[in-house]
Amino acid sequence: MGKRVLSTRGTLPGAGLDRLAGYVDLVRGPTDEKPTPEQLHALATGAAGILCLGNDVVDAALLDAAGPQLQVVSLASAGFDAVDQTAAAERGVVVTHTPGVLAETTADLAWSLILMARRRLGAARDRLHAGTWATFRMDDHLGLDVHGATLGLVGYGQIGRAVARRATGFGVRVLRHDPYSAPADGLAEPVGFESLLAQSDIVSLHVPLTDTTRHLIGAKELRAMKPTATLVNTSRGGVVDEAALLTALRDGTLHSAGLDVFAQEPRGEDVADLIAASRLVALPHVGSATEATRAAMVDLAVANLLAVLAGEPARTPLPG
Repeated sequence: MGKRVLSTRGTLPGAGLDRLAGYVDLVRGPTDEKPTPEQLHALATGAAGILCLGNDVVDAALLDAAGPQLQVVSLASAGFDAVDQTAAAERGVVVTHTPGVLAETTADLAWSLILMARRRLGAARDRLHAGTWATFRMDDHLGLDVHGATLGLVGYGQIGRAVARRATGFGVRVLRHDPYSAPADGLAEPVGFESLLAQSDIVSLHVPLTDTTRHLIGAKELRAMKPTATLVNTSRGGVVDEAALLTALRDGTLHSAGLDVFAQEPRGEDVADLIAASRLVALPHVGSATEATRAAMVDLAVANLLAVLAGEPARTPLPG
């Protein structure tokens, strides 16, 4: 039998796990739910590889629970903020993720949030579903135009560039600010962060969650934006100070917002006040949620894992 590999979930989209099972001794998580740390540590014991999701905490405790034979942790996720990269490097464990395959799908979702939030479509939909649309009035559910607006992209990696490409059809001026290097492509004008906030009608976030980007958008930044602006976040929830955002939506500092991600996920009653804000459109982290994209993420995670176990370079290791 092959090396022992743990999938932290019992099933995943596509045929990637079944393909993996043909090469390794595959141990599957007991359910499709996120395992507790205790369950995860027990399952990982003796594993040479772990295939997990972006919300599984990959820390020193998990790495040590697996044991010294652990070679690779493969994330079926572009984000990797739950990984202790230092602990992995100290133990010689390669960590991989799945960038690229979800960029176009997530960009589609970002534009969906832009349109829904800016045009106040969520509130209009809710009224129809509630059965309270009794008459037509010219001043009902008035939103703001997207065409002709200025779009500011904070972060200009694969997803940010995909969002910029879609902006062409809307006749939108695109600004970009990236804390890392981003090559010129003629689609977006590079500007400073403060200038982007001040000029943009729509601010869309596409940065990883790091110590530098945590609460990148807080009360100060929200005040720096136009009161007619829309904030969209499809990156990581911790990039936005949710309490400050709720205050800004309530007092009119900000026109509207669209969120696909939250500081803590999944969320329940603890986020009720935020998602009840009348000018917020909120979704449960579905940026990459199409059948083809989620299957492609699993396929890439499997390919990364098998490559490392075979002594080959990972296809998409974490950026170093």
